[in-house]
Amino acid sequence: MIKGFSIRTGLRVLAAGCAVGVLAGFGANLAPARADTAQPAVFNAPQPPVIMPAPSTLQTDGSAFALPAQWQVIWQSPPTPLLTRAMQRFANRMSVVAGQEVYVENAKKGKDQNTFPIHIQYAREASFPAPTMREDYTLDVGPDGIALTAQGPAGVLHGLASIVQLVRREATGPVMAQAHIQDSPRFAWRGLMLDVSRHFMSIPTIERQLDAMEMVKLNVLHLHLSDGAAFRVESRRYPRLQKISSHGQYYTQAEIRNLVQYAAERGIRIVPEFDTPGHSFAMLLAYPQYASVLPMNTTDRAEINRAALDPTNPATYSFVRELYAEMSALFPDPVFHIGGDEVVAKQWTLTPRIVRYMQAHHFATPADLQASFTNRVAQILKADGKIVMGWDEVLAANVPPHTIIESWRGPANTAKAAEAGLPVVVSGPYYLDRLLPASAYYETDPLDTRKDAAEAQAAAQTTGPGGTIATPTDTKPDAPVPPLTKQQKTLILGAEGALWTEVVDEDMLDARLWPRMAAVAERFWSTPQNCVPQTLYGRLAMTQDKLDLMGLKSREDADALLDRLAAGETQAPRVLLSAVSPVRNYAHNHEFLQIRHKQTATEQDLNTPSDIASPDSFEAERFNAEAAAFVNGKVELKPELERQLTIWADNDAAFHQVAARHAALTPALAASTRLAALARAGLAALGTERTPGWREQARETLDAARKDIAASSSIHVVTNTPQPAGDLIQRIVPGVEALVTREGGLTLP
Repeated sequence: MIKGFSIRTGLRVLAAGCAVGVLAGFGANLAPARADTAQPAVFNAPQPPVIMPAPSTLQTDGSAFALPAQWQVIWQSPPTPLLTRAMQRFANRMSVVAGQEVYVENAKKGKDQNTFPIHIQYAREASFPAPTMREDYTLDVGPDGIALTAQGPAGVLHGLASIVQLVRREATGPVMAQAHIQDSPRFAWRGLMLDVSRHFMSIPTIERQLDAMEMVKLNVLHLHLSDGAAFRVESRRYPRLQKISSHGQYYTQAEIRNLVQYAAERGIRIVPEFDTPGHSFAMLLAYPQYASVLPMNTTDRAEINRAALDPTNPATYSFVRELYAEMSALFPDPVFHIGGDEVVAKQWTLTPRIVRYMQAHHFATPADLQASFTNRVAQILKADGKIVMGWDEVLAANVPPHTIIESWRGPANTAKAAEAGLPVVVSGPYYLDRLLPASAYYETDPLDTRKDAAEAQAAAQTTGPGGTIATPTDTKPDAPVPPLTKQQKTLILGAEGALWTEVVDEDMLDARLWPRMAAVAERFWSTPQNCVPQTLYGRLAMTQDKLDLMGLKSREDADALLDRLAAGETQAPRVLLSAVSPVRNYAHNHEFLQIRHKQTATEQDLNTPSDIASPDSFEAERFNAEAAAFVNGKVELKPELERQLTIWADNDAAFHQVAARHAALTPALAASTRLAALARAGLAALGTERTPGWREQARETLDAARKDIAASSSIHVVTNTPQPAGDLIQRIVPGVEALVTREGGLTLP
């Protein structure tokens, strides 16, 4: 609390994750507000605010006041240039969310009675952003003004993000909720791993993600900058990397420096990753003298995942030393990610000179040889003052004590790293490229060791003939993992959402990241008690509305992609996409499956309905929630259920007509027919359009829809199970099943 400024009156503690009921957040009203300004007046209709991630403590009575147009910032200590620019962003964001101009100026001498005061007090930090930055803040918001107290610059940024989320539009104009918030993050490392090697993402596109990350209080962008597909950063020491291995798309060193600064302005660190010794095909395409296997196979796409550096060649270490030194200079963050994952054993065991080296130096296994490589590279970076980070395969090496382990192959590796006293970042449960819905990621806590590691292990075995050095037996995926001890939990720095981009290009990025990344961000920031699955989708809908208003292009890009498939006739496809999702667990990654089945890998077309369909449909989630509420007594929801089901049932004929004129929609014909059948089953259960034998038809329709969903229920299942036509599954099955079971009197398995 800032001395001499108090606004808290009669506010009650509200569990932050419970702020919005199951249905209340859907269809948030963001219609344009009135343009005139008014003095703050408290409104009578309480509506709890929605802030994602949920704050540690939120006190509110649900009341709100008219949003003032003229604001005055009163700094208790002079703002840094970074914070001055943050206030400019804040004013812009307030304006777009409110639907009217909001002017924010620094206070002049003497109090201006016609402005709304925001008092800000913060402590300076010598280095920002940094792994140890202080992010706590306290916020008091009322009609008399706002008080924001922070432990450091990050806390100011977080407090401003929360203020923006307290604004909502009403018919009479924009209002702001009254609240008292005390907030601090659960984990210090809350990141997004973005693969820009497999598909290049432009600087403006990355900047959009950074803007959204700031709003949901993420603080690390882990950029996967090299892999088999491409090397993406200009190297002046090794210019062939961008000349040959970037395929014409790379970041200049000036662009990297500017991007690092852009992120820092938003309290976000950028951690670079340059993957070695595996996943190095792009490096070796430019400099084949460091390859394990020569000549390199440049015609087989699967080889992109297999090529590895030669760890027995002394020149390899000179190459890595000089390249890493050059790249380290571009990224001031103390952490440098060296990769270390999925090295294909046969790259070494079938190369005679490497076998001879292993025998001469007593390396019994390829894992031992990789451990030697990892240790040498770690020492190189340690000498440059960097903290080494690597995927959990590097656990086999005698790495320096502070090496950060990124656990992706299951909780056993998280526990193994913590037992070794090494700090850990968990990413395995949060692989967004598995195309699971937000709720699936949200239900997993970073400290949870109960999840079966078999799924992560299955994902690791994707390189085809030869297998990776880290075999499933290394972590015994079927063995239960004991809960982490109290001491081990202190070593979990946090977690990352990860998006590998084999089947995600730049036009799809926003929609493939958001809103799921907002749900993941809440898992990383908020306490388990404040992560409430029952209210997730309502709050996500409201959060996504604001993120799109502030610059995300998830809906805009999806519309553009849909127009590409059905120019001028997008209504029927849009209705279909409101109720379906792409298949899950890499079932839509056709190259993944080709490699698993030792088939010729081919480049995948990303212009299909399943590439536009979202893993989350707010329309489907709302229907499912309303159906559940209806069968539990909210009979007044029947007309709305009938309305929505009728739209889906009638859409099939229109979709078939449009698909006849636009062949790109043909793969989704079966999904459209299945949706219509499900909708008719729901209508029949409600007593509308019943025909003889409707119960049996409903049973068959639901069984078929569930079978489609089950076909991609796990990576193991995906490998050997045919997928539904068009790679699409139905999202309204739970709602229809609830109606048919309870209202239709049908017993379902």
